Amino acid sequence: MGVALTKGGNVSLGRQAPGVRAVRVGLGWTAGAAYDLDASALLCDRSGHVVSDQHFVFFNNLRSPDGSVRHLAGALADGGAGDREQIEVDLAAVPAAVEKIVFAVAIYEAAQRGQSFGQVRGAYIRVSDQAGGTEVARYELAGDSANETAMVFGELYRNGEDWKFRAVGQGYAAGLAGIARDFGVAVLQPSPPAAAPAPPPPAARPTAAPAPAYLPAPTPTPTRPAVAAQTAGSSSVTCFFDPSHGVGATVVLWSPQWGVPRQIQACAVCAQRVQTTPPPFYTPQQAGYAQPGYPQPGYPQAGYPQAGYPQPVQQGYPQAPGQPRQYGTGALIGAGAAGLIGGALLNEALSDDEPEVVVNNYYEGDDGDFF
Repeated sequence: MGVALTKGGNVSLGRQAPGVRAVRVGLGWTAGAAYDLDASALLCDRSGHVVSDQHFVFFNNLRSPDGSVRHLAGALADGGAGDREQIEVDLAAVPAAVEKIVFAVAIYEAAQRGQSFGQVRGAYIRVSDQAGGTEVARYELAGDSANETAMVFGELYRNGEDWKFRAVGQGYAAGLAGIARDFGVAVLQPSPPAAAPAPPPPAARPTAAPAPAYLPAPTPTPTRPAVAAQTAGSSSVTCFFDPSHGVGATVVLWSPQWGVPRQIQACAVCAQRVQTTPPPFYTPQQAGYAQPGYPQPGYPQAGYPQAGYPQPVQQGYPQAPGQPRQYGTGALIGAGAAGLIGGALLNEALSDDEPEVVVNNYYEGDDGDFF
């Protein structure tokens, strides 16, 4: 048996197994028949994040792009020696950009089934020399993870030209999605809310689902659909609506007053408001404050009659049905003048007097002369 480690302890592979070039990491546990646990490996750079999404090795991506890390899935070497899953690491082939390899285990659909590591017993991780099978180090996790649905068991990390193994034992209440967020795996980040059918029972889970388009097609092995992303967990993003609300741990689809709907991260209270309030989500304009150039309901504007407000009666214009007609002074004077002219014309037409005839403006005098 290899070196027994406690949480936080580490051991040098070069000292414990001189000349070791490849190791096999075995992970084991004891749980009920309804529990389905999956092991994974994350190849991280100096920043602590995965080099790329393809460097996240799990049941839907069984090999890293360079082939240095390989998930054995259901085909355990030498019968597994009690291991539930095994991952092989060719230390000599690990790319120089990779500083550490993190080994994690998550409970499949833990939230839907109400499961956690509190009911998992005998969890451990061990490292053995792949060539001879000699166990180099072993770490048995304590059973104090009542609420966690995923755990980082341990990690291999560079120490100069050597490699070391550290016992970690860090739990995550947000499942594999929480681990993915902390290590920068974008493929498991939350997607926009969408109606989805209820998950099938364990017996009906697909066994030959193809790998997603973002990963190279693996050798056909028993597999299932990718793990559903979860929205709760650790996050460095604050609430979209008010940073003072704290962490924006919930992703929702927000419809602004202007622009297209988009995803935002908000606190639980703001997320509830967005999900229960009809869009668009914005503060309505305050009544009683007229805006320049825009007539406001209830406030008369120059030259724009407003609905709901009576207008002053205009002189000489027809009024609404049922409203008495009113006339101005100018209209009355005009009507009187027209009456006088009409009367004079009518009197001339009815007169019996013959009109005086003027011929070239010359008149005959008494002596026969014209003047």
